[in-house]
Amino acid sequence: MKQNLKTRESGFTLIEVLVVVIIVAILAAVAFPIYQNYVKGAYASDAQSAIGSIYNAAQMYYQDMGEWPTDVRGDLEPKYISIKEATHSQWEFTMVGGGEDLTQVNAMSKEGMKQGAGKEVRYMVATGKFEGYGFEDE
Repeated sequence: MKQNLKTRESGFTLIEVLVVVIIVAILAAVAFPIYQNYVKGAYASDAQSAIGSIYNAAQMYYQDMGEWPTDVRGDLEPKYISIKEATHSQWEFTMVGGGEDLTQVNAMSKEGMKQGAGKEVRYMVATGKFEGYGFEDE
């Protein structure tokens, strides 16, 4: 009796491995921009939350003083609003207009934010919508 000395080796061929690598690369190329938009939105949400609080405080200031505030730190803090120092270290808040008519509240990122300086989130008072960094209409 002769035994079959041929043994079948198991494993993947080079073509199969290359196909899997190509599929993974395509999936990563599709997922990366979605992930980037998610990260932008997450960082912008901190500014969005603070801007919402600033606008509410500005409305209270308007009811008390009869005019819109012009400066967040000078007019609103600490009487009308208290923004955490961690938020101030990442964002600089400004008000456009003030006095007779408040048109928008802006947040500009500083070097303390992980995504870098120069990212701007705007709240447009007339439309009640946010624009800029982390939003679709950027």
